[in-house]
Amino acid sequence: MRLRSTKIPEDAVHHPVFARIYARMSVAAETGAGLAAVRSELLAGLSGRVIDIGAGNGLNFAHYPPAVSEVVAIEPERSLRQLAVASALRAGIPVDVVPGVAEALPVKSEAFDGAVTSLVLCTVRNVERSLTEIVRVLRPGAELRFFEHVRADDRVMAATQRALDRTVWPLLAGGCHTARDTLAAIERAGLTVETYRRVRMPDWGFRLPTSDCVLGVARRPAVVD
Repeated sequence: MRLRSTKIPEDAVHHPVFARIYARMSVAAETGAGLAAVRSELLAGLSGRVIDIGAGNGLNFAHYPPAVSEVVAIEPERSLRQLAVASALRAGIPVDVVPGVAEALPVKSEAFDGAVTSLVLCTVRNVERSLTEIVRVLRPGAELRFFEHVRADDRVMAATQRALDRTVWPLLAGGCHTARDTLAAIERAGLTVETYRRVRMPDWGFRLPTSDCVLGVARRPAVVD
């Protein structure tokens, strides 16, 4: 693995209470809310070296196809990173879990054939800088696979999301913001969104401010002007 020399603080993000809650809820959601199927769709067809940004407790690892030769998993939160290391040991492919933040990825430029964000861009402190970093580490023509919370497409829910984002939700949910226009941010970063679909999670029951998600593929242009 080729890392940059920039030293990243191991506790750049510290949400120990949220990390414990998230670790339990995310495992339950794999089957209860259908997240396992979403992860399989998100990662299908990837190959070569992949960077998994904000890997959390490593639930993506079991879904990477055999054509992936290596995963470099970036996770800033220490408790989640420890769980990700345990998940990496059970993965069927090589996974290296390292500390780091999306705004300053500790890897060389143009080092990866694919990048993955899974419920991550809602939590980063600077979306634009994070996406700039993703573009930097992708080889020309490489893909970004994304599964993210997004702003709702109806006015009432979108207003609710904005109100939560301005008040309690980021404090309770590890920095999560529910109302970000992630698709627009991806395109502003210079990536081409090739395909996407809106996903409701879970797809049954009462609609939550976090229910609106988008699942898709964007690509770094093969030729940079």
